[in-house]
Amino acid sequence: MVARAYTVAFQGVEARLVEVQCAIVAGLPAFNLVGLPDKAVSEAKERVRAALTAMGLALPAKRITVNLSPADLPKEGPHFDLPIALAVLAAMEAIPDDVASSHVALGELSLDGSLVAVAGALPAAMAAAEADCGLICPSACGAEAAWVGAVQVIAPTSLLALVNHFTGRAVIPPAQPGTLAE
Repeated sequence: MVARAYTVAFQGVEARLVEVQCAIVAGLPAFNLVGLPDKAVSEAKERVRAALTAMGLALPAKRITVNLSPADLPKEGPHFDLPIALAVLAAMEAIPDDVASSHVALGELSLDGSLVAVAGALPAAMAAAEADCGLICPSACGAEAAWVGAVQVIAPTSLLALVNHFTGRAVIPPAQPGTLAE
């Protein structure tokens, strides 16, 4: 099974939709990330691994391949952490596949699983609205992203809070437009 999540890659001020595909198959344990990632994106696999461990989840002892499509579009920045984690969680069946694939996500993961603010929440929200998807971003970016209005914004403080939201344990209210922190 291939699980999917979505994010964006920035080209100037434009946010282009990127599909994050994850396949977990039998084989020697490995975590491969393909699709023209830069160094910050390549390091996402270690942040994802640490964040899942902090939640009490271990990656399966299988071959994990994450593809960032389209493969010819350069992927830059730590905002790919959250969508990669969502695709991996969906492939592990820890969250429903349909919720991961119905949102555009961006956010950097701390090693303890908390979400760190990233640049680009507003253009990402505009891309999510254009794709008729929801948006998931760190809580520090929620007020900015909610200004788009045409998209529902989920803004958790951590990966665990987001998993609890998707599994119905603790619902996160939609983010509201507000003033931006300086």
